[in-house]
Amino acid sequence: MKKNGYAMYSILTRLLSKNNNPFLLILFLFTIPQKGYNQIEQASRYEYPVAGIDAGFEVIPAGNSGLFTYRSFSFNQTQSVELTKLDTALSVNWSGFLPLENGGEIISKLIYKEKLHLLSRIRNKTEFFFELYSIHIESGNYSRIQINPYIAFNPTEFKVTDYGVIIGGYFNSVPLAIFYDFQSQRSKILPGLFNTAGDLTHIKILENGYFDVLISAKNYMRQNTIWVKNYDQNGNLLISYALDPEDKKSLLFARSLKTMNNTEIIAGVFGNKSSEYSKGIFIAAIDPSGLQKLRYYEYADLENFFQYMKAKREHRVKNRIERRKIKGKKNRINYRFLIHELVPYNDHYILLGEAFYPKYRQVDRNYGNFFTSGYGANTIIKDGRIFEGYHYTHAAILCFDKTGKLLWDNSFEINDVKTFTLEQYVKLEMNDDKIDLIYLYENQIRTKVIQNETVLEGKSTAPLQTLNETDIIAKSKANNSLEYWYGGYFVAFGTQQIESMESSGAPRKRNVFFINKVRYN
Repeated sequence: MKKNGYAMYSILTRLLSKNNNPFLLILFLFTIPQKGYNQIEQASRYEYPVAGIDAGFEVIPAGNSGLFTYRSFSFNQTQSVELTKLDTALSVNWSGFLPLENGGEIISKLIYKEKLHLLSRIRNKTEFFFELYSIHIESGNYSRIQINPYIAFNPTEFKVTDYGVIIGGYFNSVPLAIFYDFQSQRSKILPGLFNTAGDLTHIKILENGYFDVLISAKNYMRQNTIWVKNYDQNGNLLISYALDPEDKKSLLFARSLKTMNNTEIIAGVFGNKSSEYSKGIFIAAIDPSGLQKLRYYEYADLENFFQYMKAKREHRVKNRIERRKIKGKKNRINYRFLIHELVPYNDHYILLGEAFYPKYRQVDRNYGNFFTSGYGANTIIKDGRIFEGYHYTHAAILCFDKTGKLLWDNSFEINDVKTFTLEQYVKLEMNDDKIDLIYLYENQIRTKVIQNETVLEGKSTAPLQTLNETDIIAKSKANNSLEYWYGGYFVAFGTQQIESMESSGAPRKRNVFFINKVRYN
């Protein structure tokens, strides 16, 4: 049934009760005592039995409204999505199946205005288009709209506003973005973008429905910089400008935010003119008149950037940096560094990023060049080397005042993380007098508490809790996750193989998809 260009449907839902629920739902309340400043609270847990350790489930946090579990599968040659809605106590509200009528694949998911939005891509020899499924969080009712992009491209960014949908990505290494207007039910390629190679680094939605698109690309002097394109709520280009970096500096990646006085703050990483590595952090403040003020902070000049190292190594690195400064030599400290967050904090700004490096292993060159199945992704064997994933070393936290002046920096060691996808591991819980840093790896919650440049509590660990204290979680390559949720709570989720003891004393193993509600307070 059509209505105003939308196809309206209703997910077949059924309420799950204790009497008829075939799934395993476990709720428990407990607190893990911790020595030191804070303690880990794990308020409840949800378990769902699965056949193997790779269950294909994802979790989509929905703030105070709860969260979704998500899994895609094929049934009778039809692509479908299984959705389960849980409240903040991890009780099941409803569960159902969403058929993807034109097939395709879900490539992105987000929560906006009490709806879960799923973006599906349909591509074959004759067609390329997107479909947007918008599911109401409480009722499960949903709508479906088709979006014609006019050009087949590789999507990497997805945003929804009150006025439309923004999909950004690349066509032959050239960044582009389209805007689908809800009112006119038409899409258009956003004007003012490039016809040369570059990197789409950020799409920032502003409060009034306006949005910014940030692109890293060459300027007219062949110098890499950050271009800022500002659009109104209907995708019309309003302002376009480029940051003006110092000579021999390249701006590689950036995040942005707007302040109360309409000043644009842009922070990211910079490097030498022709290097793909970064040598430090830049921050730019652009006032409403367009006046730019850029500041640069090299990693070698940060007080606590190398704190993740063992004490002797950190001492050697800092001494070498000081000796080179005294001799008037430049320090060549370069990192691969991802900027994840730029957020307000106590009338200042906090920037969070993570350092990583790709790791390779030499293999027999007779293998040649090919792809093979690997841990969580395709492992590439090329030129006699096999890609073993990205290894993270540490997170860095920097605090700036309104003018971009660095006030303090701190760091958090995370060098035990290996992944095939670059994503944010360390999360922030910001309080007036302290900042909690937290991440999850191998079923351990790792934490650190800082106050500006001071460490209030060093790195500590606490295990994820299961149903029984005697349960043992087997080690596995499952890549479990920790995400922001609501009101200081995080959601930890993934798959586990758990060994329990029967009343008879015999061990029993089970594979579960789990969700733990976590708070550090």
